[in-house]
Amino acid sequence: MSQQGYVAAPPYSQSQPGIGGFSSGFGPPNSSLHYGHYGDPNSSSSAPQPGPGTTPSPRMSSGHPASFQGPQLSPPPTQQQVALPPGSQVPPPANNLNGLCAQLSLPPMARQDGIPGPVSPNPNLQQLSAQPPGPGYHPQQSNYGPQMAGSQLSYPGAFPGGPAQLSGPQQKKLDPDSIPSPIQVIENDKASRGGQIYATNTRGQVPPLVTTDCVIQDQGHASPRYIRCTTYCFPSSSDLAKQARVPLAAVIQPFAVVPPNETPLYVVNHGETGPIRCNRCKAYMCPFMQFIEGGRRYQCGFCNCVNDVPPFFFQHLDHIGQRVDHYERPELSLGSYEYVATLDYCRNNKPPKPPAYIFMIDVSYRNINSGLVKLICDELKTLLDKLPREEQEESSAIQVGFVTYNKVLHFFNVKSSLAQPQMMVVSDVGEVFVPLLDGFLVNFQESRSVVINLLDQIPEMFADTNESETIFAPVIQAGMEALKAAECAGKLFIFHSSLPTAEAPGKLRNRDDKKLLNTDKEKTLFQPQVNSYESLARDCVANGCCVNLFLFPNQYVDIASMGLVTLYTGGTLYKYNNFQLDADSPRFLSDLRKDIEKKAGFDAIMRVRTSTGFRATDFFGAIYMNNTTDVEMAAVDCDKAVTVEFKHDDKLNEDSGALIQCAVLYTSISGQRRLRIHNIGLNCSSQLADVYKSCETDALINFFAKSAFKAILSQPLKTVREMLVNQTAHMLACYRKNCASPSAVSQLILPDAMKVLPVYMNCLSKSCVLVGRPEIPTDERAYHRQLVTSMGVADTQLFFYPQLLPVHSLDLKSDAIPAAVRCSEERLSEGGAFLLANGLSMFLWLGVSVPPELIQGLFNVPSLAHISTEATSLPDLDNPYSKKFKSVLKHIQSQKPYTMKLMIVKQREQPEMVFRQFLVEDKSIYGGASYVDFLCCVHKLICQLLS
Repeated sequence: MSQQGYVAAPPYSQSQPGIGGFSSGFGPPNSSLHYGHYGDPNSSSSAPQPGPGTTPSPRMSSGHPASFQGPQLSPPPTQQQVALPPGSQVPPPANNLNGLCAQLSLPPMARQDGIPGPVSPNPNLQQLSAQPPGPGYHPQQSNYGPQMAGSQLSYPGAFPGGPAQLSGPQQKKLDPDSIPSPIQVIENDKASRGGQIYATNTRGQVPPLVTTDCVIQDQGHASPRYIRCTTYCFPSSSDLAKQARVPLAAVIQPFAVVPPNETPLYVVNHGETGPIRCNRCKAYMCPFMQFIEGGRRYQCGFCNCVNDVPPFFFQHLDHIGQRVDHYERPELSLGSYEYVATLDYCRNNKPPKPPAYIFMIDVSYRNINSGLVKLICDELKTLLDKLPREEQEESSAIQVGFVTYNKVLHFFNVKSSLAQPQMMVVSDVGEVFVPLLDGFLVNFQESRSVVINLLDQIPEMFADTNESETIFAPVIQAGMEALKAAECAGKLFIFHSSLPTAEAPGKLRNRDDKKLLNTDKEKTLFQPQVNSYESLARDCVANGCCVNLFLFPNQYVDIASMGLVTLYTGGTLYKYNNFQLDADSPRFLSDLRKDIEKKAGFDAIMRVRTSTGFRATDFFGAIYMNNTTDVEMAAVDCDKAVTVEFKHDDKLNEDSGALIQCAVLYTSISGQRRLRIHNIGLNCSSQLADVYKSCETDALINFFAKSAFKAILSQPLKTVREMLVNQTAHMLACYRKNCASPSAVSQLILPDAMKVLPVYMNCLSKSCVLVGRPEIPTDERAYHRQLVTSMGVADTQLFFYPQLLPVHSLDLKSDAIPAAVRCSEERLSEGGAFLLANGLSMFLWLGVSVPPELIQGLFNVPSLAHISTEATSLPDLDNPYSKKFKSVLKHIQSQKPYTMKLMIVKQREQPEMVFRQFLVEDKSIYGGASYVDFLCCVHKLICQLLS
């Protein structure tokens, strides 16, 4: 049964006959021109881009929602009804979408003929008067006078051409408790599916939310840790897809970390013959292949081609047509597994060498002076013992090399036979060459004494430098040439602090111009200022050279240009503004340690194959694309996700569903060439209700964020923000028109799986990337844009809707973390302490009357006034408060790729302004709408579309 999550309606409304008569596409016929990437003329002709959805409602059975194979007519959906008040009190609409419809008044509420009281003519309608509107919302009767039966009245309201306007009761503000809460949705899913085993044995089932902890058992479809979809039921035709505008996309995190209580991937080795593949479409052997003719042949699930089974792979079938070795072979019974690749899959048909890590340190005056260079060198002495290795290996196979630079490059020979390291200077930075081969890349264990000697010497060697200018592009070029000469893939770890202004390729100027904000030229701030970085990135990818960049800027460094190579090569960008040794070292060192120890695949290429009827059309991520099908990544680590959009090219078959296979060919840390395969099967339906009830809001938001952040390179930001609002309204209007039970136009009806879509879409549309304000540094916006581009679903979920925990209610006796509260100032209390985290930053907010024992327990000082807001960490104290709080911090931090910077904020003090912009349900100080206002705005747009 389709679940309708949220309906705003007066408590006395009754169901009403359907409202007929609107054209099937909303808006004028040419509204379809804006499909695809926000109307980007260069994008491939594409279908609609819809928005975020959450997963099955808590009222669905906690196991697997019914799998919808084959057509099903859904009964009238159930609805949660919540009333939007008659017209909110807001000034007239403004044109800018910065204050995104913060000023739109509400559509009129309708009273309809009907029976007062709890008797509902439609058993599928939950009436507010009869019961609360679902978990967590307070019943709303109190807002409206006595229930009245009577002719339809309409309050003065919003959209033109509404019914006759009669004055109604006085206007009321919408109660935030009455609108869908992301926290409630998260908590409900935890309650119904947390701690359980989730088996992936059913096509098209919707997994638990990304915020729910459970144990995933691969039984034929890839774990949601590897692949999450915007909907697990695709519309069967492209017309239906265009109508719904729900984007069809998968967020693929091929190297996602699997917790210790889940099975790691099996490795299949067919020796010389290599993986078995379909002759026609080249898909790899997987659970979607159907064996026929007694097991001698198989039919490909992707292209239907019938192939011979190679003799060595032959096996008899049992009485149900399944091979008798089905469960013994990972490639027949599991959604994810690996193959050992043969020489045909290797560069130049030669087995690859293990990858190398090259450390490249900017030794200009500022970095020496701040103590950064010494900090890096000291840390590397211990860190090089922790280079990643395969489980069965004694030590890491990764080789290491060292370069320092300012206006020139210094290469070091650290060959194990030398008594002292040797330095070679390359001063011709226009044509970089590698001055030595033998002795530059070494095994750390073999050359340990020489390397330690070098790391001791570097800070002293440049102690008296007064060189403040730096180069940047030649540094990357040098690292890439070194890897190329050694014929191996690898990573560059570059530690850099300033705009590269020295005369050299890739030289940059300060082009940060606040006058461009909110003009058509604002998009140039997100584009690289010179072309050379793009071609450098292409060369790096071609040579398997991934660039990790650690930036320590004091001012503008043009991240849009400097970060480009990192983005295209699958690298990670870290930024520490105004780096202070005492305050920022722990965060930087934690990031560096995590990054070096990460397992990754090198020199990788990814292909996404689909069954007939649809195909992958667009790819977003830290990737490089030379053609339309091959996703190239110089490296891919456990945190990087690629979001793939699909479009129909024919009708889909409801019986066979929509099948997706993602194959990543890569070199492992030990130098073995492998293929990692992830398969997932989705349902197809000609009923839009099936599509809507299988949506996942968190995956939708990931898709919308990445496609919007790509669109700002070619479109004005205002256009992109408007697209997001229109997209939200279109998806919800289509649901309202095609799937919801008939009801008054004035009701806002949201599908259960998308009831928190509006709050997330509002968070996205007012994120600093999409809102140009002089107070927000351009580099900060470019940095966030780059990070989000490669994020997985869990990371975008937290980034756009931060976690806000009431620390004052920590239960010291249990391991449980207190339930989060909604991100709004209303939820804070003067006597409370709250921890807010979004994956990049953390804030500890202290109310003015927070209990002294809490302050004493956490800070070891007697009162709020004694706490320094300069502190970026809390003291280690031996008391239950402090230990519990530290364990909560550690838990939140352990799940995220970046080490979050902690800021201490006291209520009613200046730094609170920074903290308040993370309270995403409220109106933003930079002009973004509150959640309530955004919901009103979307409701108004839906009403316009339906009329």
